[in-house]
Amino acid sequence: MELRCLQPKDDRQLATLIRTSLEAADLAIPGTAYFDPELTTLSSYYNHPKAAYWVIVDQDEVIGGVGIAPLASVSQTCELQKLYVSSAYQKQGLAQKLMETALDFASQQYAVCYLETHHSLDAACRLYERFGFQALARPLLETEHQAMDRWYQKMLHAN
Repeated sequence: MELRCLQPKDDRQLATLIRTSLEAADLAIPGTAYFDPELTTLSSYYNHPKAAYWVIVDQDEVIGGVGIAPLASVSQTCELQKLYVSSAYQKQGLAQKLMETALDFASQQYAVCYLETHHSLDAACRLYERFGFQALARPLLETEHQAMDRWYQKMLHAN
């Protein structure tokens, strides 16, 4: 297995992984990443100096990923985005490795990391809380992901 930055050749597999994961969670609905217009071209979306997306690849198959991008109009704040691990590879510590990679990058660029998720994603919520994310009563701002109903933020130690 290899953890590396997302490449254009990964875009189609990553979009499939995200959609399959959302379908399995009954979240293939409007207001989720399932319908993001940039979903099939994420390598371009994350091509920004203060953004990045990492994938875990096993024998040329994208099996997981996570991204960090600036949160529009919120100073010194990034958003942890699109954390997914293929169901066949869960419970192997891959989500933790992806979180560590993303938060290391974020702490070098930002003071705060924000994320949105859904209450039905229990394992994800527990993971975020283990990493020190604090639950918020409401979103920091309105995004295209209106179906998300849990919001978290973590104070980072920017270098």
